[in-house]
Amino acid sequence: MGRRILYGVYHWGLGHATRSLGPIRALIERGDEVIVMMQPGPGMHLLKSELGDACEFFPFRDTPAPFSRYPAVFYLRMTASMPWVLAGYRREHRMAEKLVAERHLDCVISDSRFGVSSRAVPSYCIFHSIHQVVPFFSRITEPFTEWGQRDLLKGFTKILIPDVAEDGGLSGWLGHDPDFDWGEGRLVHIGPLASVERMDVEQDIDVFFSVSGIEPQRGLLEQLVLQSLPKLSGRIVVTLGLPGAGDEPREMAGATVYGYLDRKRQAEMLNRAKLVMTRSGYTTLMELAHLGRKALFVATPGQSEQEYLARFHRRRGHVWSVEQKHLDMAPDLERARAARGIPRLDGGASIGRFLAAIA
Repeated sequence: MGRRILYGVYHWGLGHATRSLGPIRALIERGDEVIVMMQPGPGMHLLKSELGDACEFFPFRDTPAPFSRYPAVFYLRMTASMPWVLAGYRREHRMAEKLVAERHLDCVISDSRFGVSSRAVPSYCIFHSIHQVVPFFSRITEPFTEWGQRDLLKGFTKILIPDVAEDGGLSGWLGHDPDFDWGEGRLVHIGPLASVERMDVEQDIDVFFSVSGIEPQRGLLEQLVLQSLPKLSGRIVVTLGLPGAGDEPREMAGATVYGYLDRKRQAEMLNRAKLVMTRSGYTTLMELAHLGRKALFVATPGQSEQEYLARFHRRRGHVWSVEQKHLDMAPDLERARAARGIPRLDGGASIGRFLAAIA
């Protein structure tokens, strides 16, 4: 008989829900009973559409997302909201403990929800950023940030880093070389988690635009992409990342535009595309590495982690990246075509390492 598992998923964007698909499916397939704790929204919609009735969903609100049109305002809002964020961690921890006791759960797994852990049963956190990029006074504040994160994650038995251990991997400094002692054997590199599968299809799409992110930045990138279409040539497909918008395409300036693509269709487009324009979120990076694709990265303004990942892979010659406010689509796409592409990393063994780590 399988175990009863509480699985917490962070709700910002779709990345955490997307990369949780593989682990949750693996748990279900081996006979575990999974309760997904997540804030209602696009991420939960994605998981429900993919998993159906195979697991139970427990709606519970997450920490706030104080995004703004302007990065400086975002950082100010985020700093001001920290008491609310910490109170949110305590609130979700109390709920996790309550569910463990009432449902007689055997294990807790959290994708980046710091409060979803339990003192009563083993708890594991999937988390790729043991370091955090601090936008102001970084050399002074970043060690304190790692120390603070280590303290916030002290309730977890192990931290499962979805990256390879060697040569900076995909996450670079974010997921490697800790400055502090996290405890022997607590940091485990399980390899990249990519829910997209390689397909034996022709690469017949010249550019696939995958628009995503928290509003208002998602909408601002949508405007830039749609305005650029008349200036571009070749076969172009666009998805606007709007769950619930339907998957019926419309033609615009010679491009095929979808309001939303489910995971199966998204995977098909990624396999068929010669070049992908997308955010530089870590889940997207893992998928592109699994497929070995070239990319133009446009980091979400104000998300310092995405900005770091875009710079890291641009400096290594893997991609071309540009700030959203400086995006000049046609020449930036040409620079992306000239890049080497993200090195292919096979994520096929990562699920096995994940299951072994929580055994």
